[in-house]
Amino acid sequence: MIFGDDPLLSGFHRQWSKLLENFDFIIVGAGSAGCVLAHRLSEDKNNRVLLVEAGGSDARFWIKTPIGYGKTFFDETVNWKFNSVPDKGLNNRELYVPRGKVIGGSSSINAMVYARGAKSDFDDWRDAGNPGWGWEHVKPAFEAIERHVRKDGRVVGNGPLTVENRVNDYHPLKRHFQKAVSELNLPLLDEDVGLGDEGLGPYLINTRDGMRCSSADAFLRPALKRSNLTVLTHAQVTKILMLGNKATGIEFKKDGKLNKILSNKEVILSAGAIQSPQLLQLSGIGPQKLLSQFGIDVIKANENVGLNFQDHIGINYYYKATEQTLNATLGTRLGQLWAGIKYIFTKSGPLSLSVNQMGGIVRSADTLKHPDMQIYFNPLSYSTEISGKRRLTKPDPWPGFILSFNSCRPTSTGHVKIKSNDPFKAPEIDFNYLATEQDRSDVIAGARFIGRLQNSQAMQVLIASKPVFDPSKESDEAILADFRKRAGSVYHTSCTCRMAPEDKGGVLDPQLRVHGVDGLRVVDASAFPFVTSANTNAPTMMLAWRAADMILNP
Repeated sequence: MIFGDDPLLSGFHRQWSKLLENFDFIIVGAGSAGCVLAHRLSEDKNNRVLLVEAGGSDARFWIKTPIGYGKTFFDETVNWKFNSVPDKGLNNRELYVPRGKVIGGSSSINAMVYARGAKSDFDDWRDAGNPGWGWEHVKPAFEAIERHVRKDGRVVGNGPLTVENRVNDYHPLKRHFQKAVSELNLPLLDEDVGLGDEGLGPYLINTRDGMRCSSADAFLRPALKRSNLTVLTHAQVTKILMLGNKATGIEFKKDGKLNKILSNKEVILSAGAIQSPQLLQLSGIGPQKLLSQFGIDVIKANENVGLNFQDHIGINYYYKATEQTLNATLGTRLGQLWAGIKYIFTKSGPLSLSVNQMGGIVRSADTLKHPDMQIYFNPLSYSTEISGKRRLTKPDPWPGFILSFNSCRPTSTGHVKIKSNDPFKAPEIDFNYLATEQDRSDVIAGARFIGRLQNSQAMQVLIASKPVFDPSKESDEAILADFRKRAGSVYHTSCTCRMAPEDKGGVLDPQLRVHGVDGLRVVDASAFPFVTSANTNAPTMMLAWRAADMILNP
């Protein structure tokens, strides 16, 4: 394991100043989607592929160590560390927006939960005007990327991405949650294929041999030996080069100098739901009034670029426990020392896991047709946290745990838009949470569901004292007020370059090509027509896999 400079990566860099020749495909962003595209497109040795990343190598201890996302959460060397504008729905609080600025993108700094989402999510994608994106179409792509390691050690599937069921390694506290699920007759999670239509149980995570298995680990590294793939790091793309309505290459800044590289076939934006719309707008593709305001020549006027912004928003409920939790390990020097030694020598123990250990997607009421809530049970607590800030390395000094939820399919939408023509200035990020009555009703329903779990006999055995906020006893108004005060993003930003007909709010066609522009696609979570019901990393990689099929077999 290498945690410093990464010779495997740097050995396949070309000296950037000598990149004078054209490439067939230029991929902007080496994140969850970009790494998949680099792998797939370079399989054909006739394709000359360039992958451009603003950050550097992911060969870092706290990236490779699964629990390390608590460290990288505020590390500006690997994280863009964006902030939103004051959110009207959350008492005008600004929210922190972490995004990966490193090889592997956000898959290198996330909590590693692997969740396909509900089958109906993709039927909704199809019905939004995107033929070929229903569940029956996306299922084979999920299966193609997955290599499942079951809880008994069996391996099923031969995809590049390792998906592990680590329930046997999860904290003993899990038994209380499992008993509560059984007591309340809630559906069980299909432990073999990630979150399906509905169910609660152990979360599947992207780890391999005790280390994080990011999109870079799964897809990019195996491809680096190919001479037709070039990876350029520490290079921030400033705009897409256009000739008329055709994308011809990119402009980027590296080592303080602006440079240009041309593409023979396509430019593919995989910069994520914040920066893909930002780059489109900077390049003259977006709302006409906005572009004109900053003196940007309009190549393609499309009011939808940066709109339809969706995300999951969640809240934690904190409890003191009657038995030891992960607080005893991660919250004491002795416990940290033990965990560190165990991890270094065996690649096991708490540092080899996520703290998101149990949960799933479920219906808050039997009358609902589809799951509407995602539930989390974490065997530690950090109740002294500042809202929107995660301190996994500083748990409470007492035994504690967390129950939390977020609604699966929010209906509120926000926006991402440039604030100037300066590509190095962060865009305006407005979540616009809780703007609809449906979303506010979902908050109350989710809190009541947590109350049901908390009041089960199985959980009552674990709860040592009355919680500070009891969602089973507070009024609807109090629940909503508490949510507005404490809730925050679950970091599933999506939908800002929506795949849909242009007259229905779309930026992309069903082949992920930008409407009205030749030679340009957007392939990342910004392309989602709607946010999926659970974690977005798995569907982002699936989308990139399918995009590669479309590019390679037009």
